[in-house]
This record gives sequence, structure tokens and C-alpha cells, in this order.
Amino acid sequence: MMNSERKIPDCPVELTLQLIGDKWKVLIIRDLMTGTKRFSELMKSVTGITQKVLTSHLRSMEADGLLTRKVYPEVPPRVEYTLTETGFSLKPIMDSMVAWGNGYREQLNQED
Repeated sequence: MMNSERKIPDCPVELTLQLIGDKWKVLIIRDLMTGTKRFSELMKSVTGITQKVLTSHLRSMEADGLLTRKVYPEVPPRVEYTLTETGFSLKPIMDSMVAWGNGYREQLNQED
């Protein structure tokens, strides 16, 4: 499932960070939580990412078993990305990040 070139860390936190510890990967997962997306949709929703970086991260996440890539034989080709069951199992982590971020934002607003 995971890229065979990488050593799988003993620490589960380190393993999770190895898979999703990049800000772009977390934002890609966030956007795929709501369902299948085309490459162009991800380019628009993941603000600031370059096409090259998005392509690289999508390939890596596919190799790690977090998402699937489906290519439709059309001209121009249509490519769609969907979270796998493993990718979708990150939902509780994402929900916790949302809750923490909202709480932190409230704390900052109270300090103003």
C-alpha cells in the first residue's frame, strides 16, 4: 500500500505525518472529503498550489493508498480523484483539526 521505498516508522504519529504531514496533502484530503473531484477543481480549491506540486502529491497519495485516480478515455482526458476507504478514515483527524482551528480563532478574536 505505502510507497515501498520509504521505511515505515515505528511511531504511529510519525507514520501519520509521513503520509499527510504536508500542508498541501491535508488540503487535498479536505477537498476530497466531500466527494470525487477533477484535477481542475482541486487546482482551484487548493489555493496557491502549482500544477506540478499538485500532480506530485496526488501521485504520492495514490501510491500510499489514500486516493484513487480514474482516467476517462476522452479528448481531452478527464481525470477524477476519490478518497479510498483508508483516505476517508482520516475524517476524525480532519474534524479535530477543524474544531481546534475554530477554537484557536475564537481565542485570538477574544484577545483583540
